[in-house]
Amino acid sequence: MTSPAWSGKELAVSANPWDQPTEMFPQQAAPPVLRTLSPTTPMTAPAGASEFTIAAAPEEYDDEPETLADGRQVPSWVVSLLVHVGVILALTLIKLPEDFFEDFVITTPVEDVDPDTYKFATTVVDQVGSDSDVNMLSPSQAAAAQMGRDPQKQMEQQLENELLTVEVPVTDDIPEPNEADILERVERTGSTEHPGGVSGSMDRITLELAGALKDKKTLVAWVFDRSPSVNKRRDAIAQRFENVYKQLGMLKVDKAKALKTAVAVFGDRPELLTPDPIDDISEIVDIIRNIEPDSSGKEAVFAAVEMVAKKFLSYRQGGNRRNFLIIVVTDEAGSDQQRLETVIKLTKRYGIKVYVVGNAAPFGRKTIEIPWEYEGEMIIAELEPGPETIAPERLRLPFWTVNETDLKEMSSGYGPYALTRLCAETGGMYLITQDTSGPHFDPSVMRNYHPSYDPVRAYQREIASNVAKKSLIEAAMRLQVKNIRRPPFAFDAPNDNVLRIQITEAQKPAAETDERLKRLVAHLEQGEKDRQKISDARWRANYDLALGRSIAMRVRVFGYNSVLANMKSSPLSFKNKDSNKWRLAPSREIKSGPAVRKLAKKATEYLTRVMDEHPGTPWAILAERELSQPMGWEWKESRVAAATTGQRNGPAAKEKARLLLAEEEKKKQKRKKMGKKPIPKKIQI
Repeated sequence: MTSPAWSGKELAVSANPWDQPTEMFPQQAAPPVLRTLSPTTPMTAPAGASEFTIAAAPEEYDDEPETLADGRQVPSWVVSLLVHVGVILALTLIKLPEDFFEDFVITTPVEDVDPDTYKFATTVVDQVGSDSDVNMLSPSQAAAAQMGRDPQKQMEQQLENELLTVEVPVTDDIPEPNEADILERVERTGSTEHPGGVSGSMDRITLELAGALKDKKTLVAWVFDRSPSVNKRRDAIAQRFENVYKQLGMLKVDKAKALKTAVAVFGDRPELLTPDPIDDISEIVDIIRNIEPDSSGKEAVFAAVEMVAKKFLSYRQGGNRRNFLIIVVTDEAGSDQQRLETVIKLTKRYGIKVYVVGNAAPFGRKTIEIPWEYEGEMIIAELEPGPETIAPERLRLPFWTVNETDLKEMSSGYGPYALTRLCAETGGMYLITQDTSGPHFDPSVMRNYHPSYDPVRAYQREIASNVAKKSLIEAAMRLQVKNIRRPPFAFDAPNDNVLRIQITEAQKPAAETDERLKRLVAHLEQGEKDRQKISDARWRANYDLALGRSIAMRVRVFGYNSVLANMKSSPLSFKNKDSNKWRLAPSREIKSGPAVRKLAKKATEYLTRVMDEHPGTPWAILAERELSQPMGWEWKESRVAAATTGQRNGPAAKEKARLLLAEEEKKKQKRKKMGKKPIPKKIQI
């Protein structure tokens, strides 16, 4: 049992309460009042004791208790009862005036309302209230909100703002940023620029050199393609060299020798023309103008960049380190792209920027054809300035009913993948000096459709993660329908037998094409479930265009076969007795059955979506060209003069065919001759 507390002192309670110390009751004459506890109380009593008692201290009061005449004390509850009874009796004596409980009477008369005076307008107005769309306080609410503000707090805050002084820490002067750094693009999605020809490219390079020179001394290495197709570009750059260094003369580079220049070339292998960097501008110009052409047809551009970087690596090390820029001048993508990752790792490690003055890659193609003069004759040469992507992302499908000559060399708006990625990884730029001969597109629009410049492994992982992308790449690489000849659309019909023979010959390649297109469409349709997961605009345009054009072409081929089969089994009769020829023309009516009509509707939906979502792009032009002609077919009769028909087997026709064969044989012999003495970058067609 714990000890009770009394005036802050602990009491030692013994079995006998009387054993308490005398100081427990200081100046206490009367004996303590005892409170008796029953033996059943859960406390331990001394042996032989019948009761267990604890002394309680007397309570102290400020006032003496009321006493009666006979000396007995009056209980406190009696006094409280008498006081409350007196208050109640006093309240009952209060009397209210008689008119206090009179009824309230309304004396104002109620007037009738004239319905013509008060009319409800039927005009629809904005609803105002808690459920309305008008997010505006009423005047009373605004006033309440204004009055709800504490003016004292506003005054205190104003005083604090006026009296608070902020100490500005003393720091070093901030240096002015480099002009080249200000103009440098932060987003590295290919770093492709369209400066406008050689002159614009040289102006941009001058600005880059100026920015580098403001930072520190600079070494620039010019790496030239030795191919004959770059002769004019090299000469144009040599003519502008003096102007470039004259502009840089404002930085006094001649006196300080802050800018040093090296020159290298490449064909089938790289070669350094300046073992040590030089300062003499005239010497640099002479070296560039005397570069000998290379006839190997190879462009080891990445080997050349690697050689130059390793040769002058000492200029990026030590206490006298310089900025190091490599400028490549070429018109193709390079034949040693397998060295790309090695070159990127080397140049990035030592902070070497790479710039390329080159050609735009054709849209979705690796090669383009250009006219070329050889031994006094104009021939067709083939260059390889593309593609702009790692893998082909565009299906090479022909157009059957419209001309596509102008679409073969559409510009992608970007440089080839490998060189452009090298520029992007090192902080340089790919400067498009020459574009393709086909349609061009606004760079601000094409900026949203930049190709992927990830490493090949990352690109492969991206493709594997989406079925739509995977099916597109596989179709573009393995299932492309190439070299489909334009089918015949005109058939001579002097009689039904001649017509049937021509139709049978036309059906053979068309049936094979239809089977290949059937597999192509089925493969692309596997990716439809993942098409909605694609967020990149370029991938969406690629997939929609590929599937839309594949289905549209299958509708055309299947319909072509169907109408030919119907004509062969049941030849039509001419309405005009002078007609002797049938011609197939595009028609909006598809007569090949409901399944084919359903495919035509699906193709139209995909191609229309391409036009709506990607205007001003190569994808939109191709989709528009595909939809420019209906997908159905109809027969139209015509007449060919009999004399013209007979000339096909006459002596004049035979002589013309002989001359054509002789001309073709002459071209073949010329190709063989050029094969013995190859011209760089040219494959004769």
